[in-house]
Amino acid sequence: MSKIIALLSDFGNRDTYVGTMKGVILGIAPEIRLVDISHNVDPQHVRQGAFMLQSVFHHFPQGTIFLVVIDPGVGSMRRPIALHGGGYTFVAPDNGVLSYVMEVLGQGEVVELLNTDYWLPEVSRTFHGRDIFAPVAAHLAAGVPLGELGEPSGQVVRLPRPQMDVNERRVTGEVMHIDHFGNITTSIGYLFWEGETSLTLTPAFDDNLPSVQVGAESATVLVHGEVIYSIRASYSEALRGDFLAVVGSSGYLEVAVNQGNAADRLDVAVGDRVDLEIGERDAAVSD
Repeated sequence: MSKIIALLSDFGNRDTYVGTMKGVILGIAPEIRLVDISHNVDPQHVRQGAFMLQSVFHHFPQGTIFLVVIDPGVGSMRRPIALHGGGYTFVAPDNGVLSYVMEVLGQGEVVELLNTDYWLPEVSRTFHGRDIFAPVAAHLAAGVPLGELGEPSGQVVRLPRPQMDVNERRVTGEVMHIDHFGNITTSIGYLFWEGETSLTLTPAFDDNLPSVQVGAESATVLVHGEVIYSIRASYSEALRGDFLAVVGSSGYLEVAVNQGNAADRLDVAVGDRVDLEIGERDAAVSD
């Protein structure tokens, strides 16, 4: 079975950047299978890219190489690195985009990509995705050992964890991602259904926070002045055009509009605050 290289970037699909990286990879390792995770990370939004990567990487088979290029510091002193951990390898700029994967997998083995033998012969100051990261990923997939690509690196840039504060009756999080449909993914997770009306919230990024029991029918979600009652099991449990809160496929609390665009309706952006109230409804809403 051929190796997989999975690509995540903020390049979009209008320009030639993604296709150029794929061309470089295939020129070095033509048997590689290329998979696009997404190229629509908000431009230069490293935290959003880090969250998306953390949400998806474990769905790929072990051995997958992730080529991650959200790189507002291209051409600066920021370092190119590769991380190996949990059976996966990640090639990316050292700007924090691997932070949330490392929260799950641990530090792993990190190498600063210093060996220019595995770069393209000419390196521009504006497109390291093509000239450094893509060829390195291809050489890894072709069997080059990680240690040949550079020198071990102990320290890497780490982003702040996604906000999630747990108090007795309130969980405070933030908007982490807005998808194509306008559904709003928050940092409040992981949520697991324990029955028809009961959920367990097990904090995704902080082992020091307690797990919390959440009554789905009595829960209240507050975002940008909108109050949403109950956590639903599916979109169809709300009328067309109505707001609802659901547990998304990755286990995070989401805010949506049935057959509509919640982000547009609420004028929400990544980083905005979201509150989940888990006490008695009348008291919670009046807080």
